[in-house]
Amino acid sequence: MDQDNNSEDESVGPSEDPSEEELPCLPPGLSDGEAVELLWQLRSQRRQSSPELPETVTCLTAPDGSVLYLVGTAHFSDSSKKDVATTIRAVQPDVVVVELCQYRVSMLNMDESTLLREAKDVNLDKVQQAIKQNGLMSGLMQILLLKVSAHITEQLGMAPGGEFREAFKEAGRVPFCKFHLGDRPIPVTFKRAIAALSLWQKARLAWGLCFLSDPISKEDVEKCKQKDLLEQTMSEMIGEFPALHQTIVAERDIYLTHTLRQATRCVEAPPNAQKVPAVVVGVVGMGHVPGIERNWEKQLNINEIMSVAPPSRFGWVLRTVIKGVMMGMLGYACYRAGGTIGRALLSIPSVQSLLETLKPPQWSSLSHQ
Repeated sequence: MDQDNNSEDESVGPSEDPSEEELPCLPPGLSDGEAVELLWQLRSQRRQSSPELPETVTCLTAPDGSVLYLVGTAHFSDSSKKDVATTIRAVQPDVVVVELCQYRVSMLNMDESTLLREAKDVNLDKVQQAIKQNGLMSGLMQILLLKVSAHITEQLGMAPGGEFREAFKEAGRVPFCKFHLGDRPIPVTFKRAIAALSLWQKARLAWGLCFLSDPISKEDVEKCKQKDLLEQTMSEMIGEFPALHQTIVAERDIYLTHTLRQATRCVEAPPNAQKVPAVVVGVVGMGHVPGIERNWEKQLNINEIMSVAPPSRFGWVLRTVIKGVMMGMLGYACYRAGGTIGRALLSIPSVQSLLETLKPPQWSSLSHQ
């Protein structure tokens, strides 16, 4: 995902630094080439050669001399938002990469109040959408993880992902800056995570997620600047399941490293398209920083972590049984309600959507008897 640099959103707090102001109006009569060269020079002037950056920033260098400034964040932290803004303003990057995938990109364009409301509202429609998108078991896992996020949201009164929205805003103020999504698609992560667990492990994990109730304070969040709060909460719950930690954390470390290295490549500078080292800012949860550092100079094969095994026969039987039970319960409810009320019940959109979700697969007809 790339973004055009026309953002007019407000920055984090007031600032007197002219480098943080919006782009000036270009003089009239400039050709396209002259305008591009002028904006490039303006960005070069704003870019600090030896920036003083927050302690949460790690600097990595690519073989061609390109530089990655990796900002480790806590997903529920105002301090992390300020760290992201400070870094982008100081280094004026060519590319900003965030720990999001296309399935979570909508949070970039939502305001804080809408996100806060959405994070707390885990309803039937979200359950159905998750199951349709990821399958039964992976969909339920996604809902349970949303419950963890909703628990933290409710405790703190703060929506997740503020640092990513801040990165999106600040990238829009930097001439020629591209905005990339760097995380593995979430359906792949959930399907691989579910496939790594036995039935008993799935039940134990679901139980822990369902009954999460420990209070969390904003001080707890800031203490977790050395490890993201959401990932720390999950790590404590999945500590007994090394395979699950492998799919949710370690594999995504590899994927994020791959996308960050793809972004950290030389760019063409006007007016003669000369190749120059790129400056990149990566925004990821603090828990991923050590893994990215370990993998930075390794040969990586992401094909191995993108494959999803087909559902097992046991999984198919389990889904069929659950569908049968739910269809039976719905049918009994209609019978008890009577014909008229039953038809009215079946006409409700949410019930129709549920029936569509539970609809068995169509079998192909036999070509010849």
